[in-house]
Amino acid sequence: MTELKMINMDDIEVEEVEWLWQDFIPYRKVTILQGDPGEGKTTALLRIIASLTTGREIISAADDPAVKEPVNVIYQTAEDGLGDTIKPRLIAAGADCSRVLVIDDSEKALTMSDERLEEAIIQTGAKLVVLDPLQAYLGASVDMHRANEVRPIMSRVGALADKYGCAFVLVGHMNKSSLMKANYRGLGSIDFSAAARSVILCARVKDDPDVRVLVIQKSSLAYEATPIAFRLSKENGFEWIGEYDITADELLEGSSRGQKNSEAKEFISNTLKDGMMPSKEFFELAEAQGIRERTLRYAMKEMNVQTIKDGDKWYKALPAD
Repeated sequence: MTELKMINMDDIEVEEVEWLWQDFIPYRKVTILQGDPGEGKTTALLRIIASLTTGREIISAADDPAVKEPVNVIYQTAEDGLGDTIKPRLIAAGADCSRVLVIDDSEKALTMSDERLEEAIIQTGAKLVVLDPLQAYLGASVDMHRANEVRPIMSRVGALADKYGCAFVLVGHMNKSSLMKANYRGLGSIDFSAAARSVILCARVKDDPDVRVLVIQKSSLAYEATPIAFRLSKENGFEWIGEYDITADELLEGSSRGQKNSEAKEFISNTLKDGMMPSKEFFELAEAQGIRERTLRYAMKEMNVQTIKDGDKWYKALPAD
């Protein structure tokens, strides 16, 4: 008979979550970054790596001074050439290439069950391990659609992340079904997303195809972060834009952010044209008309809507000019 072992929650110490990238990529956990081919997943990830290897803030200019300790990164790719694609992109992003390490799997294919992963983390002290795409590192014997085969693989990767205090980012492709919600568009078993603590979608905006957005689809460790956008164009290359008002489902459905923003601005103009309105009433009226608070706040910021205190009440008003 197997000896029964019990854990009393009163004996468990509360641990604060540490973040490689606040609210997007946690340390000691597995994150999935997914999207359709050509949407900019790898480009954005290499920009993030460039910042990590030089100690810059992730959303910053390439010439910003270092603000924290640079880290080593293990980057495995099965789709792009190291010399003609990955290194040129790292150089363009301002990365310290001496801190980006690759396990040589030219003689033996690397898998997520491979002991070389752990050996590489120990040898390099890497704080980020990237497998791009995750489907290439499952191993020939693993059926990615079978939960009972996916779970042990994901469990092993999660255990490595926890043991060595690093972050794992697995890059995944999406299936082609346009009828599914965003959470079910990842290729293979839903257990990939279930095992990850953070799932990030990368997709382009329908009415501005140069703009791509990183949206949290799942976050088990923090309140879902505001989506972050970047511009990727032939003329100007890569540029972080910043916060962006859109959901994962809206991105995949091709909904227009511009239309939502215009509707919110029209509401603000019509509602405040005759003078200021109590803030509570203003937000309640917007909600009644189906305008999300986040959309409303973006529009208010762009229109420079004023917040005014009169007595013990707060009001919203259009700018004086």
